[in-house]
Amino acid sequence: MSILSLGKCGLFRYLFAVGVAVATLISTAMAWGAAPGIMGASGNPTFALTAQDNYISQPDGQAIYSWGYGCSSTAGLTYAPAAIAGATCPTMQIPGPTLIVNEGDVVTVTLTNNLPLAAGNTSILFPGFTVTTASGVQGLLTQEATPGSSVTYTFTATSPGTRAYYSGTQGDLQVEMGMYGAVIVLPKTVPSSCTSGVMQSNMSARSKFGESEFRLAPAAYDNASTCYDREYLFQFSEIDPTIHKQAEAAVAVAVASGCTAGACPTMNVKTEPYHPTYFMVNGRSMPDDMDPNYASEYPHQPYNGNPHMHPGELTLVRVVGQGRWQHPFHEHGNHVRVLARDGNLITSSSDPTKLAGPLLFTTTTTPGLAMDGIFYWTGKGLNWDVYGHNNKDTTNPMANLACNADVNGYNTMGTAYTQANYYEWCADHNKPLEKFPFGDVEAGGPVTLPDPNYLTNGTWYGGSAYLGPDATSRSAGPKGTTPPSGTVGNPPSSEAGFAFMWHSHNEREITTNNVFPGGMMMMMLVDSREFVIDESN
Repeated sequence: MSILSLGKCGLFRYLFAVGVAVATLISTAMAWGAAPGIMGASGNPTFALTAQDNYISQPDGQAIYSWGYGCSSTAGLTYAPAAIAGATCPTMQIPGPTLIVNEGDVVTVTLTNNLPLAAGNTSILFPGFTVTTASGVQGLLTQEATPGSSVTYTFTATSPGTRAYYSGTQGDLQVEMGMYGAVIVLPKTVPSSCTSGVMQSNMSARSKFGESEFRLAPAAYDNASTCYDREYLFQFSEIDPTIHKQAEAAVAVAVASGCTAGACPTMNVKTEPYHPTYFMVNGRSMPDDMDPNYASEYPHQPYNGNPHMHPGELTLVRVVGQGRWQHPFHEHGNHVRVLARDGNLITSSSDPTKLAGPLLFTTTTTPGLAMDGIFYWTGKGLNWDVYGHNNKDTTNPMANLACNADVNGYNTMGTAYTQANYYEWCADHNKPLEKFPFGDVEAGGPVTLPDPNYLTNGTWYGGSAYLGPDATSRSAGPKGTTPPSGTVGNPPSSEAGFAFMWHSHNEREITTNNVFPGGMMMMMLVDSREFVIDESN
């Protein structure tokens, strides 16, 4: 994969051939992301959760003793998005099950405490909602479930958006051990703009190329500026293995003593000083976060973190800070336009219908804070034709695709959604990449590609600097200005796209136990329109 330096921090921007085996980091069976979770009956969803212990895995081979929420029963539940196959809700998972409800629903969550007796009481907080409780015992922040017993929480999902939930009992230990999750509230009213104009054109393109529906809703909020085409949920957390080992040892001592509920030795677990060495997105570290949702090798880490999109799509990014640290997560390729925090739209003081959220270079995740934002990529401003068109090539129809600009300058007019270069920035149409051309390119350009006789780009190089089918053969001239695609395993006629590295800007957090690469890192894959993104694998 070659590197083009664009923007700050070296901008890890790579060209990627989709479906190609990339060392040990990206498998041949790529898995995408979506925002999977569980839903109850419409109007009055009921969730039966349990708190239990088990082990989660890390890329360095370590099994980390942890506590987490899971489903004590799946009766009456459905899994969303429905198109994702093999969905499960185990009795313990990290993060906890994503609870997907509708605005106005009266939500009931019953929690049974099946943690080890030595852990004592446990609970769940639902910040942003007015919660009533039944059963349990009074704790510092909410009603708690004693070992082996249950507590019930009820609240009305009064407004849409993404929010965190987490333990309200000895949070410095229980949240660290993995007791957290997310609530997604879908809006009651879908703005009409979500089914018209360019948004409708995007849906027509999806239908044309045979993509399934993986959104939870057409909009994130009851606001016309929150329509989206694709969505992902990312929960950021960290692990200090010393704390987990202390907890495991304390549980073992209690078990050996034969203690009973209410009479177990007090757990003496020091949570300071705090030195995390594992950093996770949705309970997994890179490269595990790029494996499929519900992959059998991660029985207690069902959710992945592997976004994928087409140019011009509005991608909703749901971000939740879990754990104890802030994490400066950077989405390469563009800033993220923030819509809301903790389910509260950020609006203009002079016009509440207008959004006024900032554009963020990093979506810094504060513990307990949830954020919704929009990411998109179009190729605008690069000053070269990212599709590698060449109107003098009479043999390749892909080289001669038209670009009919709409009022905003993008190729969306008429039946443009049927083309691989749908949403191309037309001002750069037919502009070559190379400044000193060889072969197909016949004029100046902003970049000089390396001569493959002098520089090789390794197995991460996709064989082409362009998006779309036949990109390699379309762009390669007689003198071979790109390395032969056969060296990386993808045939010249296969799809080629761009991969933007999304990662924490804290360098230690892109390691697994101080070994790079790992931690909070993933790839945002951008492909031309005709490539079918299947979130179900």
